[in-house]
Amino acid sequence: MDKLVRAITKDGAVKAVAVTTKDLTERARNIQKTLPVATAAIGRALAAASMMGNALKEENASLTLQIKGGGPLGTVLAVSDHLGNVRGYVQNPQVDLPLREDGKLDVGGAVGAGGTLTVIKDLGMKEPYIGSVGLLGGEIAEDLAAYFVESEQIPTACALGVLVDRDQSVKAAGGYIIQLLPGAGEDVIAKVEGGVLAAGPVTTLLDQGCGPEDLLRTVLSDFEVEILEASPIGYKCYCSRDRVERALISMGAAELEDLLAEQGGCELGCQFCDKVYTFSGKELEELIAQMKAQKHEA
Repeated sequence: MDKLVRAITKDGAVKAVAVTTKDLTERARNIQKTLPVATAAIGRALAAASMMGNALKEENASLTLQIKGGGPLGTVLAVSDHLGNVRGYVQNPQVDLPLREDGKLDVGGAVGAGGTLTVIKDLGMKEPYIGSVGLLGGEIAEDLAAYFVESEQIPTACALGVLVDRDQSVKAAGGYIIQLLPGAGEDVIAKVEGGVLAAGPVTTLLDQGCGPEDLLRTVLSDFEVEILEASPIGYKCYCSRDRVERALISMGAAELEDLLAEQGGCELGCQFCDKVYTFSGKELEELIAQMKAQKHEA
């Protein structure tokens, strides 16, 4: 089961969160039929969004992580609720690139540089908070660390990893975000940096069976770690027939009439999950009639 763990060091200098996301990344792969490099990109984005969304805490809050690079994957999007449950998609899931020289998946090349990483926090206020930074290299973790420093002024270490098996299924996935709290001195920075380096690649730790708590205790080995929260997370889509109906209405009566004339009805699939919503010709006619009646009343 996928899991999120949130912690703080007993000296109050560092806060940290880690996730394992193998199952939810595999769910995303099955929905979108992603090839390995796209699986790795969406998996990293889902893990990051989960950790950031869970930090919001306001009921019904959501966080959207949007990565738009100049590479062949196009947009990579992940959305989290306030509990850390996520959903997401990649624009071009069938992208395939040669492995990098070190034998790893070339996520940076697939995402591309020359684009932006955007974080949208919807806290239920009138306007959402939107922060955006230029992509450094498209590997996502380093881009996210840059976002925290530039947009939120929080020194951050971030590691995200997805290990794809030979049959293209997800073997392991997850990551961590470690952040310095106000007042943390140079000694704390040195200990965190040393711990990150000593721990090594996050995919190696995940492949060895490390859970979120193990990840944090390994990376923060020079600190006493206090676990604040441990909770299950999963792939969760909030689509519904009502939402799809509202999307149809937003197209306008004229466009729906064209759709009705051309196809006699319509099928709409959710971009986040594998649900398909079917609207018959009669149902489209009723929607068009409602829209015209409302327009006439207005």
